[in-house]
Amino acid sequence: MRLAVISDVHGNLPALEAVLADIKTRGVDATVNLGDCVTSPLWPRETLELLQSLSLPTVRGNHDRWIEELPEEKLSAAGRFARAALTSEQRRVLHALPPRHTLEQGILAVHGTPDDDCALLLEEMLDDGRYVPARRDVLAARLVDLGGATLVLCGHSHRQAMVQVPRGPLVVNPGSVGCPVFGDIPIAAQLEYRSPHARYAVLTERRGHWQAELLALAYDWDHAAARATENGFVHWAGAYASGAVI
Repeated sequence: MRLAVISDVHGNLPALEAVLADIKTRGVDATVNLGDCVTSPLWPRETLELLQSLSLPTVRGNHDRWIEELPEEKLSAAGRFARAALTSEQRRVLHALPPRHTLEQGILAVHGTPDDDCALLLEEMLDDGRYVPARRDVLAARLVDLGGATLVLCGHSHRQAMVQVPRGPLVVNPGSVGCPVFGDIPIAAQLEYRSPHARYAVLTERRGHWQAELLALAYDWDHAAARATENGFVHWAGAYASGAVI
């Protein structure tokens, strides 16, 4: 079995199109989406329409939930932009997505942790806002109620990673398709250099074991940066163009 895993598209239509085109060349059997589909100052409605046309197994991210639940004053500026771009029915469709999805062969798909879409699974935050790999005890506490899953797919942190827990599951984060930094220009983005590539993963099962390809694709990120500027989000443009806040 070959499985493509996408996450955190965040309304970046050209990044999503580049990833979907690459997936078509890789002979996968299925594609799963780990949520946070549209929230951004880019193309929320167009991105959702493309994703809906694919009918992918999709879990609900925290932003997919917030776009319907939160009052206007508690949404970020990008959240308000995305909410305004969608119809009420489209917002309800996002909110109705399941918080976790059990796939065949013992695969559990979540957005954050198995029980919290706002929590990081594979990372911890330092005092300066940077993220580091989670300690063993912290990760063990987060990996509860797996329902026998041997492969856990997570997103939310926008960071590609693969961790094999001894006598436990393989955990894979495919990274973010459409948003190279995490959150609304966090402190960490001012401290670290990243890259603007569109990220996803392809997993292959062979003789009962999974191996993963963590992919980073070039796409027209200057187009995404120009779109952010056009929509009044100049501070986002540099992140799309470089992967960091310059």
